[in-house]
Amino acid sequence: MKDKKEKLTLRQMEIFLNVVKEGHLTNVAKRMGLSQSAISMAIKELEKILGNPLFDRINKKLILNEMGRAFEKEIAPIVKKINDIEYEFKNTVNKGMVRVGASTTIVDYLMPPIICSYMNNYPDVKVALKEGNTKSIVNLIKEGELDVGFIEGVVNDADIIKEIVGVDELVVVTTDEELNHECFIDTIQTRKWVLREEGSGTREVFLDYVKDKVNHINIFLELGHTESIKSLLMNHQCVTCISKIAVKNEIENKKLIQVPLKNFECKRNFLMIYHKDKYKSELFEKFVYFTKSMMVKMLEKDK
Repeated sequence: MKDKKEKLTLRQMEIFLNVVKEGHLTNVAKRMGLSQSAISMAIKELEKILGNPLFDRINKKLILNEMGRAFEKEIAPIVKKINDIEYEFKNTVNKGMVRVGASTTIVDYLMPPIICSYMNNYPDVKVALKEGNTKSIVNLIKEGELDVGFIEGVVNDADIIKEIVGVDELVVVTTDEELNHECFIDTIQTRKWVLREEGSGTREVFLDYVKDKVNHINIFLELGHTESIKSLLMNHQCVTCISKIAVKNEIENKKLIQVPLKNFECKRNFLMIYHKDKYKSELFEKFVYFTKSMMVKMLEKDK
């Protein structure tokens, strides 16, 4: 007979969600610092309280069943929100930590002065900055590992709230003097192109923009960082498409040539993103307002 006094606990729900994510009790036990038997007992107690099994036991594996999938869908946002609230309320308005993620272009050319200025104004607030390409920052936001992200790619995800905070222009650059004349993009598609890795916002925006203008871009090399691409271009006659703010000084100092392409206007939005279930504390709101305002000013200045 089911004990009516028994209630679901947050710990049981967290264990359940970790088991769903990891798939193995041993992994969950290590991650949560518990014994495997404690994890197994928590799942059994949870199923007893609900009066239904949540997993099918097949070949000694726990496979989420129909009831389990429905339960996961209901509790996942609730558990995330509770954890967010706990995290945020441990911070006062002007004291605590904000976990920020930014894609490579933004980390290199926009975020350092913004974060320095913010921490000068709010010395008791720490900003933990994580760099990654657009895809990885989106994933970290979805997993609750970051509070807010700033990216330059395209996001189509129902869990992600996005807001445009600026516009960036992509330009084609090289050191090859032969390309210092007006031409169309398809006439240089067979050149040696160096692009960012898959998952990069810069790469995705560029390839999407040119897909109807070229037959095939000859991707000679892929690199994980903008500065690496710039360094390669200085010593080899390759071509790349890159954020204008990343090569503004090199173009002005004539170290790089901006290829004067006809009918080429490739622009993209800089986005601020956060999880739809994110608890927006006053500390979060203040940081977001400060960062957005300063980013807009910096981008306007660079036009």
